[in-house]
Amino acid sequence: MSRKKVVALVRQHCEPIVEELGYDLVDLEYVRENGRNFLRFYIGKPEGISIDDCQRVSEAVGTKLDEIDPIEDSYYLEVSSPGLDRPLKTDKDLKRNIGKEIDISLYKSIDGKKKYRGVLLDFSDKYIKIKEENSMEEKEIERDAISKIKLVVKF
Repeated sequence: MSRKKVVALVRQHCEPIVEELGYDLVDLEYVRENGRNFLRFYIGKPEGISIDDCQRVSEAVGTKLDEIDPIEDSYYLEVSSPGLDRPLKTDKDLKRNIGKEIDISLYKSIDGKKKYRGVLLDFSDKYIKIKEENSMEEKEIERDAISKIKLVVKF
């Protein structure tokens, strides 16, 4: 089974478990690194993720994975927080971050720029709407033109 199919099957069976425990499944990946396979769950909740949260999810999804046995090869199961600088990939990510400052990277320049920074105002299937940094101007950027969206992390 392809890695993409494994991820889809695992998501189908495990996302409800993660949500039932009170977390969002932010991302899921099945990758090969240094000759080893890793199935990684990235979970989130508004107040942040602790090691205990990761353990709870690991035990719950581990039980389900043992039951459905979707991966033929041996692998390591990892559950963690996605981190502050992770890309925002889903509508759920975007909705959770309306009103926050984001960086948008584009595949190619629009109006002479490949990067935009601003406050996330709104989004749809077709565009992301921001209030640009250092101006009062609102900008709609087509989602197809966007390579990456990330929260601005300030310390």
